[in-house]
Amino acid sequence: MSQIKIYGLRTNLKDIKSKLSDVIHKCVVESLSYPKDKRAHRFINLEKEDFYYPEGRTDAYIIIEIMMISGRKVDTKKNLIKMLFKEIHEQLYISTTDIEISIIESCASNWGFRGMTGDEVSLNYKIEI
Repeated sequence: MSQIKIYGLRTNLKDIKSKLSDVIHKCVVESLSYPKDKRAHRFINLEKEDFYYPEGRTDAYIIIEIMMISGRKVDTKKNLIKMLFKEIHEQLYISTTDIEISIIESCASNWGFRGMTGDEVSLNYKIEI
């Protein structure tokens, strides 16, 4: 299970939202062996006055937070992060300086979906990869 939030300026995200979601999902599917039909992306559109970001970034700056059940190997997570930088830069021309990514993990028992807790649900994909 994973859920993804993408934060950015409303004026920047409005034209790239769909393609950015596709690129992120492709990376998640490939690097985590994740099912193609499991996409949960939320875009947080911010006005310029509500989004303070580090010096040296442009208005294209985005933050990607990936919340997932814990269990993936460090190399698997690093591969996902590197793939996201590469694909977003190549397909959307956003500088890697303007992309920040964090993976937040939580044990399966802290998740709830399909009327059960995550440790009770039988998933159709592996977490320990």
